[in-house]
Amino acid sequence: MDVKDSNGNLLQDGDSVHVTKDLKVKGMSATLKRGVVIKNIRLTDSPQEVECRIGKSSVVLRTEFLKKA
Repeated sequence: MDVKDSNGNLLQDGDSVHVTKDLKVKGMSATLKRGVVIKNIRLTDSPQEVECRIGKSSVVLRTEFLKKA
């Protein structure tokens, strides 16, 4: 299964990604601002989603809003 970011680059476990759009995350009071770097992503069963840790919480983000760093 190929997991691709918004530009079509292949993503793998442990990659770092940039957020391309301000995102409101359910369950969090703060929003993820555009340009934030998220390190050490994990792939899920779905090719459109990746799992990552932001602070102490684990969240699932859609790959259409991510760009490989």
